[in-house]
Amino acid sequence: MAEADRIPPISLEMIRTLIGMPTVSRDSNLELIAYIQEYLSGYGVDSILVHDETGKKANLYATIGPKDKGGICLSGHTDVVPVTGQPWDTDPFEVVEKDGRLYGRGTSDMKSFIAIALAFVPEFLAKPLKTPIHFAFSYDEEVGCIGVRRLLDILEKQPVRPAACIVGEPTSMKPVVAHKGKLSTRCHVHGLECHSSLAPTGVNAVEFAAEIVTYLRGMAKRKRDQGPFDPGFDPPHTTVHTGVMHGGTALNIVPKDCYFDFEFRHLPEDVPEELLGEVRDFVESKLLPEMQAIDPATGVRFEPISQIPGLDMKDDDPLTQLVMALSGANSTGKVAFGTEAGLFQQTGIPTIVCGPGDIAQAHKPNEFIALSEVAKGETFMRRLLDRVRA
Repeated sequence: MAEADRIPPISLEMIRTLIGMPTVSRDSNLELIAYIQEYLSGYGVDSILVHDETGKKANLYATIGPKDKGGICLSGHTDVVPVTGQPWDTDPFEVVEKDGRLYGRGTSDMKSFIAIALAFVPEFLAKPLKTPIHFAFSYDEEVGCIGVRRLLDILEKQPVRPAACIVGEPTSMKPVVAHKGKLSTRCHVHGLECHSSLAPTGVNAVEFAAEIVTYLRGMAKRKRDQGPFDPGFDPPHTTVHTGVMHGGTALNIVPKDCYFDFEFRHLPEDVPEELLGEVRDFVESKLLPEMQAIDPATGVRFEPISQIPGLDMKDDDPLTQLVMALSGANSTGKVAFGTEAGLFQQTGIPTIVCGPGDIAQAHKPNEFIALSEVAKGETFMRRLLDRVRA
């Protein structure tokens, strides 16, 4: 209870409010965005919305303080992963406080950071700021960092854009200076269907797909054994993974089509297009000649699913030093999961990942954030406030 007492009521209430708005990636986030826009408007803060092509989802961008300076952007995604099929002990969209924890979908990943930032709006407005604070709240991060790309397209055209960005993903308030990138791809192997008694006259799409998957597994082993390596990551090398595969219609039919999805989670120094190019070269040199000798209409097609660039900041960067001071951390870290931070950095905005909560709780049933983490997040925000005031 002592920890809860240290949380300003508006912060705790804001967490409850945001969690109470289900914003699963497949659904609209407009209820939450409208709430935030109205909340900011109540304090005289204007915001802009950047919608998706359907108009059912939106990013929100707002600035507090001088409009002619770069300032610091506080970034977070508003969407959460589904709860369908997960054995929750409580309603995932109603915050339950128990044993020093707040339970609910998005408490850790990552509505608590957004709630803390919003709770401090009155403080940011209480005195003039020498350095502006920007809010960038996105949609569809969980399904490929889709929404923030549209927002960044808008920011790139602005005369003044943020000089730095802090993405508040759950890092237990430890500054994360690097994360792996991800390239996700769908492979479609198109063969030639025939009766299984005449199997040699067909082109078995499942078997040729299996050869590609086996090659991918070999790539994974080479990366594991030969690197390159970065001990700051766990695992310390690029990984290759095939996660979904389906094909064929019946055992007595040589399958015509097979589809599978695979991904590279790569070190910032690895170029994902080169990794995919290696797979293409294998297919074109080893598989297509054999397939097309039977039927020239057969083939293999690679289709992009999503791509997230890696993040690679240095410990001596001014932003790194600032975030370390704000968080009270004496070291930085690197993580294997991806965030929107790599996209901000790719746009030319120095970016660090640092936020309350534990990534180990993300996406799980009974997701929670410790009240002590919320308190740390608010301490961080107070220190930031002291830095940006005139």
